[in-house]
Amino acid sequence: MTIVETKRLILRPPIKDDLDAWALMEADESVKANTGSVQDRRESWSQLLSVAGHWSIMGWGALCAVEKSSNRFIGRFGPTKPYGWPCIEVGWMLLPEFQGKGYALEGAVAAMDFAFFTLDRTRVIHTIRPANTASQRLARKLGSVNLGPITLPPPFEAIANDEWSQTPEQWTANRTQFV
Repeated sequence: MTIVETKRLILRPPIKDDLDAWALMEADESVKANTGSVQDRRESWSQLLSVAGHWSIMGWGALCAVEKSSNRFIGRFGPTKPYGWPCIEVGWMLLPEFQGKGYALEGAVAAMDFAFFTLDRTRVIHTIRPANTASQRLARKLGSVNLGPITLPPPFEAIANDEWSQTPEQWTANRTQFV
């Protein structure tokens, strides 16, 4: 099993025991305000299985974040590549009680490293809604650049998103501030 460790986090593929916390995160209106609609437990289960299937078929996928000190699921980080996406995306989502503690940056840096240095990707994007200022701040901290509006494939084509992006060369230069 792929495991990525940071100072405070373990990032790994999803497991069945993640469902309760995953469903809680997906049902939280504050979490989903800028990332999509809330999901019920059945939808969360299907999504968890989809991410696990991505790992099974592709050999990589979104990473579930577990806080080392408590062994609790706190959220998830890319990489993902939904059907029709232009390239791999590193995204992030945290349970509300773990927001504002630096976990988003810590996990996103590890996910970017994984995407560029383990998966050897030539570009990484973040699709961020214009109203999602918290994710824009994080993308900016990571060194990603806003390339403007992006049209995503159906059924997401009518949802306004901006494409934030960087290359491995840019990431290598940008990540020096985190080590």
